Amino acid sequence: MSDFGKFIEKQMGSFFDDIVFNDFIHKELIPLSHLKERHSSWILDTDLPMVDKKNIEITHSEDSLTIKAKLTKTFCVSRGNTVTEFDYFKKTIKIPGGVDTKQISASFKNGILRIMMPKRVQGKKIPIK
Repeated sequence: MSDFGKFIEKQMGSFFDDIVFNDFIHKELIPLSHLKERHSSWILDTDLPMVDKKNIEITHSEDSLTIKAKLTKTFCVSRGNTVTEFDYFKKTIKIPGGVDTKQISASFKNGILRIMMPKRVQGKKIPIK
C-alpha cells in the first residue's frame, strides 16, 4: 500500500472510531459530502477514498440520489470487543427542488466524486404585442 493509502487509512480509522453515523447493520460507511448551490446548478462533492471509478454506482429516483461505491480494501472499525468490516460507501440525498434530472452528470478525480445537477430553466417566454 502506498504512503498516501496508509495515511488515508489512518485518518479514516481515527475519524470513524467513535462515529455513530455509519450503517453497522448493512456494513456501509457514509462518506463525507458537501452540497453547494450555484446560480445555474447544484454541485455535490463526495469523498470516496480507496475507491476505483469502475466501482461507483449512482442512481436517482424522482426525488433522491444514491451513491454506492465498493472499497478497494475492506475497512475495519473496532468498537469495544466488536470489529465491523466495511466494504462499501453509501449515501442517499434528497435532490434539491428545481433540478433537471435528465441533465445530471458526474466526474471522479483524486478520490472526489462530483455530481453536477443543473437547475431547470424557469419561466415562460412572454410574447410582445
